[in-house]
Amino acid sequence: MMPSMQSAAIRRLLTDMFNAAIDSAAPGKTIGAFLPAYPAGRTIVVGAGKAAASMAQALEAHWERPLSGLVVTRYGYAVPTRAIRVVEASHPVPDAAGLAASEQMLELVRGLTPDDLVICLISGGGSSLLPLPARGLSLPEKQAINKELLRCGATISEMNCVRRHLSAIKGGRLAAACHPAKVVTLLISDVPGDDPIDIASGPTVADPTTCEDALEIIARYRIDLPDAAMEILRSGPGETVKPGDLRLARIETHLIATPEKALEAAARVAEQAGIATCILGDNLEGEARSVGTVMAGIAKRVATRHQPFKPPCILLSGGETTVTVRGHGRGGRNVEFLLALAIALDRHPGIHALAGDTDGVDGIEEIAGAIVTPDSLTRAWQKRINAAELLANNDGHSFFEALDDSVITGPTLTNVNDFRAIYIAG
Repeated sequence: MMPSMQSAAIRRLLTDMFNAAIDSAAPGKTIGAFLPAYPAGRTIVVGAGKAAASMAQALEAHWERPLSGLVVTRYGYAVPTRAIRVVEASHPVPDAAGLAASEQMLELVRGLTPDDLVICLISGGGSSLLPLPARGLSLPEKQAINKELLRCGATISEMNCVRRHLSAIKGGRLAAACHPAKVVTLLISDVPGDDPIDIASGPTVADPTTCEDALEIIARYRIDLPDAAMEILRSGPGETVKPGDLRLARIETHLIATPEKALEAAARVAEQAGIATCILGDNLEGEARSVGTVMAGIAKRVATRHQPFKPPCILLSGGETTVTVRGHGRGGRNVEFLLALAIALDRHPGIHALAGDTDGVDGIEEIAGAIVTPDSLTRAWQKRINAAELLANNDGHSFFEALDDSVITGPTLTNVNDFRAIYIAG
């Protein structure tokens, strides 16, 4: 029965898998298992990220003692909380609201004692939402740097290395400000490899990278930094909190949701429908269009040669690709991946795909991603849409919107990176 699944049924299956991946990372389902013991003193909650508000709400539901605090999340991602104040700010380019929230957060954790507890709620997007710049750097300069980092094609790890060394709160600085209180950081990972230093640029963990590393990245991508930023990196004030720093001696860090767990949840949905799955990895990186072309080649080999997997099957992957912006379209790494995939598949029958960002926003559009079908290119030509031209202009959203194939979830209130599923019929 499965090899002859109709396109509508395949679309539903892929959508159900995407929703399962998102649901597996809901803070209300995961946070309770990682909460620390109640302290003798105060409990202060701070945090940042696209899931920060929903994490705060879930924490309040499980915490039976008094607490207070502040978290900052993306505009439109706030949810009701009782004692923890939620501030909304801009992502991916920071704004004054995020700057003010960063300053208030540092003030909240000053003057704590060894009896106090700080619970830090961190998820993807937190780096842009905590834009407090290093001394001597202005917010407009920080905004310009962030835009350049987003456009140059650097990996998320490389971008965050630069961000940490131009920040007054990232790279362990928030945790250092909490000393001598105990700090328990609860993380929802959105980065390849789940390294805590790369989740929101690691505000509460030690940073082994250096200003020299940041300068090498700047040179590699030929990023034009303001003079003030270059001075911070060259003269030493940009150095972050390093492993072994005594101010971080009472730090605990827990991953409460990860891309791998989300892919495993999606795989269970497919397997319940009788479709075999293969998780290729949760940390695939590279240029989105290049990854799309490579994945098309793998999918076609599975379809025609039954190697290295036997169809019907679904290839699952996660991670964070990059887009080097050369055009002026409505981009997004997931739709860029899908558009390159569709072009490389060249109407191959029996192959469908869905890709989306689990936070519900691909690029800067309030669109999570899209679906590719065997007739995507045919339908596009019927509408006089040239797929190659739109790809060259980084305009994936326009392509899939015209075909009514966009995937729109609204704010998911979590973020475990990108989700990609390719269905290959037998």
